[in-house]
Amino acid sequence: MKKHIPNLVTLANLFCGCIAVIFVLNDNYVLGALFVFLGIFFDFFDGLLARKLQVQSDLGIQLDSLADMVTSGLAPGLVMCKLIGLAIGSSFIVSQADWNDTMIWLGFKIQPIVLVGLLVTLASAYRLAKFNIDEDQQTYFKGLPTPANAILILSLPLIMEFQNSDAMNTIILNKWFLIIVTLLSCYLLNGSFKLFALKFKTWDFKSNAMRYIFIILCIVLLVVLQFAAIPLIILTYIVLSLLSQKSIV
Repeated sequence: MKKHIPNLVTLANLFCGCIAVIFVLNDNYVLGALFVFLGIFFDFFDGLLARKLQVQSDLGIQLDSLADMVTSGLAPGLVMCKLIGLAIGSSFIVSQADWNDTMIWLGFKIQPIVLVGLLVTLASAYRLAKFNIDEDQQTYFKGLPTPANAILILSLPLIMEFQNSDAMNTIILNKWFLIIVTLLSCYLLNGSFKLFALKFKTWDFKSNAMRYIFIILCIVLLVVLQFAAIPLIILTYIVLSLLSQKSIV
């Protein structure tokens, strides 16, 4: 039974991702984000449990990526679709629209531009597939991990919901801003640059200075800026990693 414990945690991640998708499709971004974050929490602990229990397996690796595909790939892609729909003043699937700006599939009229958001899902799938066959990414990441990217995308509706700043809302609900964020997200997911992993082999400050500095900065930014801090935290993560390329092994 011991070898199945990490897999059960991974399935909990997938379960949370499925629930998140349901909430997002019903325009409840707060609960959708909550279940994505909960799924990411399980995603962090399944690998940790597998290592501690010494029951790592190829099955666990594949199952982990399949779970991440839903929680950190499909859910944020749908969120981006929904946001682009809000930006153009249309729902994800519309009942009436002009032939010039819609596609009709089996009786459903869909705004093509909204589907741009699904590029996040496609890029996440490609990134996860590459990760599974890349033996180098044991102590660092090559490109932005899908959970970090999911948090970045989900921060946008959370900023709108809880900070309710007219200036921020105007920026977020600009379709060109959302398209740029989508394309940038796809690049970050599959870039060849190295990013440090938050895995502590020891707890001493000298060998983990970069990780401790990053954690402290995260706490400060979250306290000061709340959800608006998340894009800055992702940017800080990338910048610190790029400045410390030689020490990332």
